[in-house]
Amino acid sequence: MVKLTIPAPELMYSGHSACPGCAPALAMRLMLKGLGPRTIVSVPACCWTVVATPYPTTALGVAMLDNPIESTGASISGLRAAADALGLTDVHILGFAGDGGTADIGLQALSGMLERRTNAIYAMYDNEAYMNTGVQRSGATPLGAWTTTTPVGDGARGKAEPKKDVMGIVLAHRPVYAATVNPSFPEDFVRKVEKAAALRGPRFFHIFTPCPPGWRYPSDQTIEIGRKATDCGIFPLYEVEEGRYHVTRKGGSLRPVTEYFQAQGRFSHLVPEDLARVQAQVNADWQRLLRLESGT
Repeated sequence: MVKLTIPAPELMYSGHSACPGCAPALAMRLMLKGLGPRTIVSVPACCWTVVATPYPTTALGVAMLDNPIESTGASISGLRAAADALGLTDVHILGFAGDGGTADIGLQALSGMLERRTNAIYAMYDNEAYMNTGVQRSGATPLGAWTTTTPVGDGARGKAEPKKDVMGIVLAHRPVYAATVNPSFPEDFVRKVEKAAALRGPRFFHIFTPCPPGWRYPSDQTIEIGRKATDCGIFPLYEVEEGRYHVTRKGGSLRPVTEYFQAQGRFSHLVPEDLARVQAQVNADWQRLLRLESGT
């Protein structure tokens, strides 16, 4: 008999309208496996409002509220207050928002939720652009990436600015728990969610969620792209609890970043000199993370 390594019950159902290979769909599935049925989800305008709730249907086995794109942090603060007033203290409140609705438009509401010490979980699923409205760049779009608003051509080399450090902004608010998770590593993902579920106070997840049409790769490669991101050091897996760092996947030496970048059409214009600069930055960031873990 095969031994399950993640909970068997499903709270996200088939029949949703996500694209083939959609990592945010996998992310929601794993989040709900970790949190269970006593969960209320608040989602802003993003891919996920289209994926799960075309009226009058739903793909979720939990309650879900649509909120304006800028107000996920405020929405889950209100839901927490209402649940507590009704005596529903055992209900998990989850905000599930994209990078555009978190790193950019919703950053002020996220900051307010963290500063107020709201007893809720905020999860940013990061597909590194405004995918639902046509693959426009967001603050979380990485340096050099093609999007429809950072084109590649004569005098244009993709996004000219580096990816915004949302986790650094969150950690400045001192949440009780924060972690990076990746659907390509489901056991690590669910373990962290279950850990966060047992805590009280503001908690945050940064979820790596590749997007086949926006990143220009075949839809059957999502899990492999996710693994490359972590094993190349582009998206390391770690958790921070009360200021203490713990890297949850090390696996020896980092793989070359070329393995990750060459698998995606949005980076096909990058030349070896570009990739060498990225590799140097990734190496430096990885060493910094290890120092934070060791406290040196």
